[in-house]
Amino acid sequence: MRSRNPVFSREGSFTRDNQYAGFGTQPAAQPGQSAYGSPYAGGPYGGPQAAGQPPLTDEQLAAMYGAPSAGPARTGRMTMDDVVARTAMTLLTLVAFGAVAWFTVPVDNFAPAIGAALVAMVIGLVVSFKRSVNPGLILAYAALEGFFLGALSKAFETLFQGIAIQAVLGTAAVFAATLIAYRSGRIRVTPRYTRIGLTIAMGFLLLMLVNLVAMLFGADFGLRSGPLGIVVGLIGIALGAFFLTLDYAEIEEGIRQGAPEKEAWRAAFGLTLSLVWIYLEMLRLIAILRGDD
Repeated sequence: MRSRNPVFSREGSFTRDNQYAGFGTQPAAQPGQSAYGSPYAGGPYGGPQAAGQPPLTDEQLAAMYGAPSAGPARTGRMTMDDVVARTAMTLLTLVAFGAVAWFTVPVDNFAPAIGAALVAMVIGLVVSFKRSVNPGLILAYAALEGFFLGALSKAFETLFQGIAIQAVLGTAAVFAATLIAYRSGRIRVTPRYTRIGLTIAMGFLLLMLVNLVAMLFGADFGLRSGPLGIVVGLIGIALGAFFLTLDYAEIEEGIRQGAPEKEAWRAAFGLTLSLVWIYLEMLRLIAILRGDD
């Protein structure tokens, strides 16, 4: 399956291995064996006894009856529970290292946070373009990104008391709203929807890059302040919600296609990227709104 989400777009992402091909892969039946490989064929509960095999004794039958059940077998396929568990681990790592930065990084020395952000960006690019899934790299990204967000949130908190919890609640609200809208069918991830959203996203990123370069040379287009900054912030949050819908669609498709269980880590990485994007845009937007009061 070829993904529309940039995080899931590598060849091999969310694709079925041969063991998930389904029907038509059963081995040929041997003489005297059921075509479906029934465990009861030729046994005491059905079918002729296998040649040369003695019947089970009463003691053996009693031991089989008293043995514990085997329990549900792992299929090796990704499930929604796998995605939820891996995403929870990733976000908990992000929050834990964010708390470390909050209590250890001074506001007047932001260099460690900048260094963590740069390394996190490099790891994020490696994970995005790496064909195989590496849970260690994904957790390392979450830790470094969390460290940066914790220091950044503390800096904003010194200027606007309570802004961090406001941004967290706003991010959670966007996540819940997009999930409800997607599950209810109000948002349908169609090819046209995806093309339009990605085009807007590329234009947005290009505009932010040009604005960053201009700021380095002392110019300011006003994209992060005043009424224009509010509009840009709202567009940024809307794009984050758009990325979340792509994540939902790709996870749902991956489960339906029988993606390997390990791909749940890639899904968790994609969701974490989208939530970090939304949190940053929410933090900036709230700062603009409170700064204009």
